[in-house]
Amino acid sequence: MTTIQTDTRVPGNPRQGAPRPAGDERMRSVSLASRLLSRPELGAMAGTVLVFVFFGITAGTSGMFSADGISNWLVVSAQLGILAVGAGLLMVAGEFDLSIGSMIGFAGMMIAIPTVFFGWPVWLSLVFAFAGALAIGALNGWLVVRTGLPSFIVSLAFLFILRGMTIALSILFTNRTIVGGVKDPAATDWLATLFSGTVLDGLYRWAGGVGLIDTFPDGSPIVPGLPVLVVWWLVLTAVGAWILLRTRFGNWIFAVGGDNVAARNMGVPVGRVKVLLFMGTAFCATVFAACQVMEFGSAAADRGLLKEFEAIIAVVIGGTLLTGGYGSVIGAAFGALIFGVVQMGIFYSGVNTDWFKVFLGVMLLLAVIVNNYIRRKVTGGRS
Repeated sequence: MTTIQTDTRVPGNPRQGAPRPAGDERMRSVSLASRLLSRPELGAMAGTVLVFVFFGITAGTSGMFSADGISNWLVVSAQLGILAVGAGLLMVAGEFDLSIGSMIGFAGMMIAIPTVFFGWPVWLSLVFAFAGALAIGALNGWLVVRTGLPSFIVSLAFLFILRGMTIALSILFTNRTIVGGVKDPAATDWLATLFSGTVLDGLYRWAGGVGLIDTFPDGSPIVPGLPVLVVWWLVLTAVGAWILLRTRFGNWIFAVGGDNVAARNMGVPVGRVKVLLFMGTAFCATVFAACQVMEFGSAAADRGLLKEFEAIIAVVIGGTLLTGGYGSVIGAAFGALIFGVVQMGIFYSGVNTDWFKVFLGVMLLLAVIVNNYIRRKVTGGRS
């Protein structure tokens, strides 16, 4: 005997019929405010706006926002911004490199000494400096991975090792701590042009011709072009942001910074990621050193002093957590921009420049407090 089941559902009645699928607990609506707060660079962007408004009011007529003034604080920002790219990626992975500043002086000597005293072409000295810096960065990262020691300790040791080697080797080979004479051979070197001079010179001449930029009596613009240092900053920031946000390696960086053990269990090559990131900080420091050597035509053993701490401050202001797993290269760029604008803004506004370090310390403290507050709000943690 066959039993026929009839459909007793009432059309249009939502309480009857097929049961509605249960909502996925992993899906929840997120407000626009929460999405904005979850962006690491939000605080740095807001801080940048406030800094520009402040100095627009206090130093707007001082020449700070003329072509020459803009070029000045852009160069200062770019110097720190180049370092902040490498430092930011490494800090997102939960590690620190305190040897960045010493690497600047060491790499500068690796460029200047072979060029001036051994007669190497500048391009070969540059290749030698980058190869040496990358090797030291790899060693730095390898020691962190193999020994399990905190990167703070390992890189602190390299801070002193590299600074000491820079002074000792420069005295050994040249009997001095400042080595000049690079500018002339660099003037005709094909690779040196990537680290010196300006670009968009024609655009700047046109702007001077139509009155957008102040000019000298002969009609040439006061600012000849966009400094190459700034171009390096923009390119490295774009590449770093793309790596972090658009590649599998970027996902690995976040995973390593979030939880080393869990990342390793998921198949992430934790050791390789860390070694490559330490090499990245060494590369950025060498770019900075190369630009300085080509600009001044010399290298000095004390170049880069305390730059590692300034880079960390810029990265933290940019929204990266000291504990890792959360951060932004774009935020680090805004942090560097804040640094440059404030440093030059204090000068243009006539305030005693001795207060600049005080400002940096206050900014670092406020950035850490704000970042932790935002993180708790976004993750629903306790205050």
